[in-house]
Amino acid sequence: MSDLSHLDESGRARMVDVSGKAVTARTAVARGRLVCVAETVALVREGKTPKGAVISTAELAGIMAAKQTSSLIPLCHPLALSQVAVRIAINDGLPGFDIEAEVRTTGQTGVEMEALTAASVAALTLYDMLKAVDKTMRIEGIEVVAKRGGKSDWPQTPDV
Repeated sequence: MSDLSHLDESGRARMVDVSGKAVTARTAVARGRLVCVAETVALVREGKTPKGAVISTAELAGIMAAKQTSSLIPLCHPLALSQVAVRIAINDGLPGFDIEAEVRTTGQTGVEMEALTAASVAALTLYDMLKAVDKTMRIEGIEVVAKRGGKSDWPQTPDV
């Protein structure tokens, strides 16, 4: 019925069979931003937010989320992740926060969804922890910016 990998002959959703794929080292990097007012950034920098250490909590939430991706996204393969790193940096130019998640595994399928989940949940955690002080925040630009392993690597740079 379909050439789409997530549909069977009858058009029903299915998990893709990756058993024929080579086991390779795989990495994905996702990025996003939380934009807020400068006063919110100042509160975080000074450690004066009502909910405490928002950056370290959001980084941890992102790591935990990456490990749960297959429970959240239908048809995602459960993967043994070898590394998840979530880094959040203050960006006074936004003003707000830059979020980056890097996920690694050795397996038969990529970790793009895990990286996107980590960046998304880190952003949502920042939002949750800061919503009492800033009603104008917005999450922007969550995207995969690099991937290695499997059939394709992009971008074609050695920085992943």
